Amino acid sequence: MEDLEISERKTPADHSAMDDFPPYHFRCPISMEFMKDPVTISTGVTYERNNIEKWFFSYKKKTCPATMQSVENFDMIPNHTLKRLIVAWQTKEDAKKAICSTSSTPRPSNKHDEIQAHLNTILSSPFKVNSIKKLRSIIEIDDETKNDFIRSNGVEVLVQILDQILLESSDFTTFRACEEALCILHQLPILEEGKTFKLLSKQESTRSMAIMLQRGSAEARLHTITIFKKMAKTQYDWSFVVQDQGIDFFKSLLELVSDEICSKASSCALEVLIEILTASKKNRLRAIEAGAVCVLIELLPDSNRSKCEKMLQVIKLLCECAEGRQALVEHGLGIVSISKKMLHVSNAATKIGVKIIWLICNFHPTERVLEEMLICGPVKKLLALLHMDGRSSTKDKVVKIFKMHGNSWKRYPCFPCNLKDYLGLVNDPR
Repeated sequence: MEDLEISERKTPADHSAMDDFPPYHFRCPISMEFMKDPVTISTGVTYERNNIEKWFFSYKKKTCPATMQSVENFDMIPNHTLKRLIVAWQTKEDAKKAICSTSSTPRPSNKHDEIQAHLNTILSSPFKVNSIKKLRSIIEIDDETKNDFIRSNGVEVLVQILDQILLESSDFTTFRACEEALCILHQLPILEEGKTFKLLSKQESTRSMAIMLQRGSAEARLHTITIFKKMAKTQYDWSFVVQDQGIDFFKSLLELVSDEICSKASSCALEVLIEILTASKKNRLRAIEAGAVCVLIELLPDSNRSKCEKMLQVIKLLCECAEGRQALVEHGLGIVSISKKMLHVSNAATKIGVKIIWLICNFHPTERVLEEMLICGPVKKLLALLHMDGRSSTKDKVVKIFKMHGNSWKRYPCFPCNLKDYLGLVNDPR
């Protein structure tokens, strides 16, 4: 009965995850089938008699299959108490199924039994990775199986696995199980009022995922950033993750942004960055400290339309801080990279680019910066926008920029003289 005593020492979280499952100690650890003739061996683990006899006497094994402990005493003691519990549980479940068949509860999928069997194996067996892989192949079938998995408390089970990498005793096998768990979790819907969101947004879970974002395989990092992207579309508060992980969190996001192989991971990381930076100035300062401005400026020239717009949006958010503007103007390609994307990629990119130039002109208008804008192209692009028909907030910003610095630029021979009257510029009396 030692295995029954162990089950009673499980945490409340373990019990809540198992409320709707067949108790794992009712199944043989070898076959994962309900035991009909349970026997306990010297290590205290209970097995179906036929299975453990085959293990010892047919396969000539001298270890306990579940614990891998060496076994010298091959005596088997019938576990009558467990057998009575199994029979009682099966009787109770048969009655519950009869009631459920007449209720309006969602019908389980045709993979329901397989899902529960694999969840039980994950809870009870030290060999979790293969069971999670099998579960993953089932979950990928359709939305019905995903919903059945959630109703079966599958998310609770996988979150428990995630949390295990926070333990000092976690090993490579635990890490691999965590990676496989993320393979399933990233496929699930994450809605703000849903159970999946509530479990994944717990501090332990977000800390585990942040660790996987830094140390996981390429596939695990993609799955983690996909989950973070879904969480970013809710009202999730990122302050704990940022405070807990510091600039390392932003460095891991920037590494994904720089990923030239997996464009999906890069795009997701940019979307997560936008949400985090929009939330608070402190977050922007952490990102700047992690080198975000430099990384984005160097990636910007080769970016496609979608990534370019996202990168410009991140740069714009960073330039709302003095430290971000300073980093941009000090980078040799900062101003010219922004300029080249204006009027070249999309209306959205042009609009964001003008906002960035406006922030620099308004808050960081050193003589060197203004001269660089005239020489490297931004002023030429702003002039082109000024000649476009109609009025817009972008064009209004352009007019304000010229009114602020037109007197500086008009001293250069390349500045069009006919714009002076249009902008209401006058000779500087000084």
